Amino acid sequence: MTIVLIRSLILYAVVIASVRLMGKRQLGELQPSELVITILVSNIATLSLEDTGIPLLCGILPILALVCCEVIASQLSLHYTPVRRIISGSPKIIIREGRPDQEMLRALRLSVDDLLCALRMNGIFDLSEVQFAIVETNGSVSVCRKFACESPTRQDLDCPRPCADPPLLVAADGELREHALDALGRDRAWLCAFLEDAHCRLEEVFLLTADRAGHTQLIRKEAVG
Repeated sequence: MTIVLIRSLILYAVVIASVRLMGKRQLGELQPSELVITILVSNIATLSLEDTGIPLLCGILPILALVCCEVIASQLSLHYTPVRRIISGSPKIIIREGRPDQEMLRALRLSVDDLLCALRMNGIFDLSEVQFAIVETNGSVSVCRKFACESPTRQDLDCPRPCADPPLLVAADGELREHALDALGRDRAWLCAFLEDAHCRLEEVFLLTADRAGHTQLIRKEAVG
């Protein structure tokens, strides 16, 4: 049992390091090659855990080899368009000028239900509102509405607002985020003064955000039962 536990911890660290090396994509945004590597890595790690007779090195080396291949392929696809098209494919237009491309839908094996589901996930429930729709290389669908169906912007309504960065998380669960203070041009003295005015200690902070304009939001921790 101890051996299995130790092997599990080692493989866990190796798989985590491998995923970090491959990048920070979410599971639904993986390119085909990345998805294949992820499945293979999980299967190889499982074999080493199920059979303790297999040397641990025989499970780690294939994982590292696959990750190295993925990193090399990613670098090649980054610099060479033909390689990128071979590995990841290319985006496909499935709705053009408001009309579904039935031939492309058949080629992608997408049914009408699949198409309408993809549109609903983009917040569109009426096909007549769509100007263009594209299936990206990761399988997601990007949609461009017709101009008449787009929501007006502040500029359209002549309600300009100065451009500003969004608030940053300064503290969470009683812990300070130093990098956020640096990004805001603030220091610990400012934070201490703010918390003193709010009669709150850092340990009592559940969430604290701030922006460059000086707007802050403080939420205290709730008392536990």
